[in-house]
Amino acid sequence: SFLSDLRPRWTVLDSLLCGAIAGAIAKTVIAPLDRTKIIFQVSSNRFSAKEAFRLIYCSYMKDGLLSLWRGNSATMMRVMPYAAIQFCSHDQYKELLGGYYGYQGKALPPFQRFLAGSLAGTTAAMLTYPLDMVRARMAVTAREMYSNIMHVFVRISQEEGVRTLYRGFTPTIMGVIPYAGITFFTYETLKKLHTEKTKRPQPYPLERLAFGACAGLIGQSASYPLDVVRRRMQTAGVTGSSYATILGTMRGIVAQEGVMRGLYKGLSMNWIKGPIAVGISLTTFDVTHSSLLKLHRMGYFAH
Repeated sequence: SFLSDLRPRWTVLDSLLCGAIAGAIAKTVIAPLDRTKIIFQVSSNRFSAKEAFRLIYCSYMKDGLLSLWRGNSATMMRVMPYAAIQFCSHDQYKELLGGYYGYQGKALPPFQRFLAGSLAGTTAAMLTYPLDMVRARMAVTAREMYSNIMHVFVRISQEEGVRTLYRGFTPTIMGVIPYAGITFFTYETLKKLHTEKTKRPQPYPLERLAFGACAGLIGQSASYPLDVVRRRMQTAGVTGSSYATILGTMRGIVAQEGVMRGLYKGLSMNWIKGPIAVGISLTTFDVTHSSLLKLHRMGYFAH
């Protein structure tokens, strides 16, 4: 029928919409912590919780409360399409892999679960990478250098060449594969185990938050050094350092700052911020998704 033809397209739109909302809420909540983390990642200053909060406090005293959200509009421009594409393609990949391996409508086995997450993360990263580059630049520069998002794009393209917009892309993809794979894998696995144990088809929102937090914690720790490398490569043009290759960047960081203080700099900040963000994001996605499904069933979207 005409309606059943329309439904698949609506679920894709639903996924995109829910993903965008989930990403936007999660990232706005943790924006000040995010900005602080990037500033530490791209400098050679030592990271500690005390220093991090001092930086937040000084920014607040010097430039006001809203300065803590500097670059958040660039974050939103990246996160909303990124989260939308990631969640939506995750649903699509799950269906594709389910069909291919004969698990239609059932939970995927572990490897396919990891694969679906990795593919979703890679798809989203490829399509939205230049926006991430722009955000890193905005987070570490003064307002005078780049006045808005378009200005960053134009200046980088003119002064450093269009290819610069994709600098740091390889470590990003290398980091996204384990990060997205492990995050979605952990979340789906915990939900599946929960259903088997409690016989409830859906966990409560708080339980989802906890599952999402665990997923974020494990996923981020696995791919963190590549995140530091990516940030150094992205901001090389404005911090005056020359990081051209992944191995060269890693060697430079380890030689100057050591492994833990260099490659894992700011990880403790990520342990606070990551689980909060991933928990909020996955929970928001699931909750908005099921709310939309209810509206569908009640006939609010009768076409």
